[in-house]
Amino acid sequence: MTVLSFSQALRERTWSSHGESEGAGFMSDLMTGKGTRDDYIALVAQHFFVYEALESAAAAFAHDPIAQPFITDHLTRLPALEADLEFLIGDDWRDAIAPLATTDRYVRRIHDIVEDGWAGGFVAHHYTRYLGDLSGGQAIRRIMQRQFGFETNGVGFYLFDQIADPKAFKETYRDQLDAVAWDEAERERVIGEVLEAYRLNTRLFDDLAAAKAVA
Repeated sequence: MTVLSFSQALRERTWSSHGESEGAGFMSDLMTGKGTRDDYIALVAQHFFVYEALESAAAAFAHDPIAQPFITDHLTRLPALEADLEFLIGDDWRDAIAPLATTDRYVRRIHDIVEDGWAGGFVAHHYTRYLGDLSGGQAIRRIMQRQFGFETNGVGFYLFDQIADPKAFKETYRDQLDAVAWDEAERERVIGEVLEAYRLNTRLFDDLAAAKAVA
């Protein structure tokens, strides 16, 4: 019987949820040319609030022995999101955006993990967001560039200038996951939190679609 590494088990257990998230109607429209520039801006705005929480959590866990190996400035997205929003909306972008209901829940979930000091929960959200950005996020960038005429402005969030080889980076990240000495119960708990991150992401797309419908 082949024993899966933790990173392999994580990928297999969450694969169907990943597909559901990527296939959500709002994103499907955006990726197939049915979405608008305003739809993309709405997505970027919600990302800002999520990554503001996630990168605040990274600062809180910076010296945690479990979380610390995963934290690197090479992944930091908040400055790029701020620059994208300034380009897309203008200097008053902060006053022009607000979190949707699921975004609020997403942010609270991350803040609760910080308050609980649960490093595994932080790693679950860190893994879900950043490895997704380095994978499917690159397809989103290319499509948005082609569809809306962006070069680097507006899609800086998806540009990881300090990561020369994303494939090698992701392999190292998975090796780090496998090196953590979690027991079976904690591994299950972390996988469960990754699944929750995917559920929140899908519900966020639903919120974006609903907000567009009443605009």
